[in-house]
Amino acid sequence: MDPARLARLADLLRHPEVRAIDPAGVEAIARGLEDADPPVTAGRGGALIAFLPGPRRRRALEFDRRGHLTAALRWREDGSLGWAKCLTADGRWIGLEPGAATHPAWGPSDRLWLLDESHPWAPRDELTVCQALDYARPDFIPPLWEPRRLPAGAGTAVLNLIAGLMKDHGVDRVRYRGPYPTEQLFTALLECFRYDPAQIDPLARFMDGAALDWLPAPHERHHVAPGVCVQLRHEIDKVVLDRAAFYRPDWQAVVRREPRVVRRDGERVLCSLWALDRPIEDRLVLDPRGEVLESPAPAPDRRPAASLAPVWRAALAELIARESAPALAGSIAEVMNALVLRWAPVPGDLLREEGGAGISLSTRLRDVGLDWIRRLPAGPERAAGGARFVLEIARLLGPGVRLRAQARLEAASEAAQRRALETGKGPTPELSDAVGRLVALVASGRA
Repeated sequence: MDPARLARLADLLRHPEVRAIDPAGVEAIARGLEDADPPVTAGRGGALIAFLPGPRRRRALEFDRRGHLTAALRWREDGSLGWAKCLTADGRWIGLEPGAATHPAWGPSDRLWLLDESHPWAPRDELTVCQALDYARPDFIPPLWEPRRLPAGAGTAVLNLIAGLMKDHGVDRVRYRGPYPTEQLFTALLECFRYDPAQIDPLARFMDGAALDWLPAPHERHHVAPGVCVQLRHEIDKVVLDRAAFYRPDWQAVVRREPRVVRRDGERVLCSLWALDRPIEDRLVLDPRGEVLESPAPAPDRRPAASLAPVWRAALAELIARESAPALAGSIAEVMNALVLRWAPVPGDLLREEGGAGISLSTRLRDVGLDWIRRLPAGPERAAGGARFVLEIARLLGPGVRLRAQARLEAASEAAQRRALETGKGPTPELSDAVGRLVALVASGRA
């Protein structure tokens, strides 16, 4: 271990807020730094992970390369986990309390909390539960109840902590043990694990509930500037800028369709708003380690807002439903029918939820899309371009609409939920003429 890193860790361990986590444990770690084999490892990006000295490998503290505490674990004398907490990319502390709950589907459960950051362990708001794990040697990926109740980034922060513990104890292959194998969960797992590369079409296999091996591959998170958190393994995977997440498009053989992307440009890494296979606006420029080189101001736009034509609502509902769980189709239609959609300036992003039922879509995105469509040859090629632009808007709205639809379905009666599940088992309906009318409108150069 580099002596400079050991000296930096020793300094971090002197901070009162760090010592308060486990005074005896932190003191033991500090003494252990003088041993020939100090209880610490360093990540390739500069993260430091400290372990309690002794024959058991018990992870205790994680720091990013700027010295920010990003995770802490408190262990009991019998070797079981007392509690753990991890810092999300946007600065919220999520707590994990083992064995604090039960669930009718899987029994013993661990509770997740939003914590008060001013104390080592101070649960503030109960979030949800996951199936209980043996954190001394976790050997499966637990299901999570009501993941929509978690703040953005909290699920992957907890999964990353679990993946790190698995790696500590040499657990090299695990499987998800739960009833909700969704595409959203699959992409979340990709941030902390790697699927078995021998599997063909792993996403379809996962969503069908078939066995799929996952290899623990935890990432490092570095808070490199105010409002900027970089997530990396061999390279930068994800960047959170002012709570907006930018993703690298390729994750093993899986391509993520994202409106905010991380892309390489020579020795620079760009965080860009993205649509129609092109950048709309660059929001951040980093070096390969994730240090900020430039932070461009959002492009100004002072044009007035304008409502979307009524045909958008029904057509988007159909398109979003086709890429969602079938049981959500009815709730998605209800959500879309209540939304107020408008084109408006959205500085630094492509979409903004206004609160209540309002959503603004970027006028800059509309201009880029319509200009691209007008440049296509009239006829089938322009119609195809219009269809593609409409689909991109549906995928931009999809995550937020699905969350609203899930909440609506969960609030419905048991009878209504059963009807939704039964309806979802039928064949996928044909697209209505609303989609065709919207594509024709957009292909004509209007939106």
